[in-house]
Amino acid sequence: MTGQLQEKVADFFFPRRCVGCGKIGDLLCPGCSQKLPRLLPPFCQKCGKHESSGVLCPACWGQQTNIDGIRSVFRFEGTVRRAVHDLKYRNLKSIAICLATLMADYMRDNPVPGDVLVPVPLHPRRLRERGYNQSSLLAKKLSKLTTLPVLEGQLHRLKDSLPQARTTTVEERKKNVQKAFACPHNGLNEKAFILIDDVCTSGATLESCAAALKAAGAVSVWGFTLAREI
Repeated sequence: MTGQLQEKVADFFFPRRCVGCGKIGDLLCPGCSQKLPRLLPPFCQKCGKHESSGVLCPACWGQQTNIDGIRSVFRFEGTVRRAVHDLKYRNLKSIAICLATLMADYMRDNPVPGDVLVPVPLHPRRLRERGYNQSSLLAKKLSKLTTLPVLEGQLHRLKDSLPQARTTTVEERKKNVQKAFACPHNGLNEKAFILIDDVCTSGATLESCAAALKAAGAVSVWGFTLAREI
């Protein structure tokens, strides 16, 4: 039985329901999709958080970082939170195409600098437990929609650190992922990367990934996530 036929059989016996309203049909119906909490300007040009000046937030003024900028499509709340939770913890991998489409729509109107997509990797132990990397699913779907290539296997997660959502302060989050990533091989010269993740909590994970990529020769690294905590 082909994968496409399996999906049709599964949809017949277990109809798809919108994660927002429960309506049968799409995993994210048009009505709920239009109501998603979008992150709109003005926001900090560096970290992407809301900032009334539209320039830099106080936390980013004068701060030297490896990440060149972060952009996110939605606030991490409501239906977006449920969709990410179902993708990560309820094995709803099929919702990745819906979420990646929303990310691709954002990129068309708000280009994120970079030529190559790099999903934030999971530690091997967590990958074995979950069976898949949700960021990799998003990156692969996004690649098909934008034609940007995906680079996997170059960025490795060395530390099996706590999920960032289980830390309480920015300092804890920075320490939690400090030197958590590495690129075993150099040769990333002249490449501009876009890190892909589901949620940006404080930006510490993206910063740690960017440090590893730039140490291997990357010329620029931007972060792009479906959502971010505000």
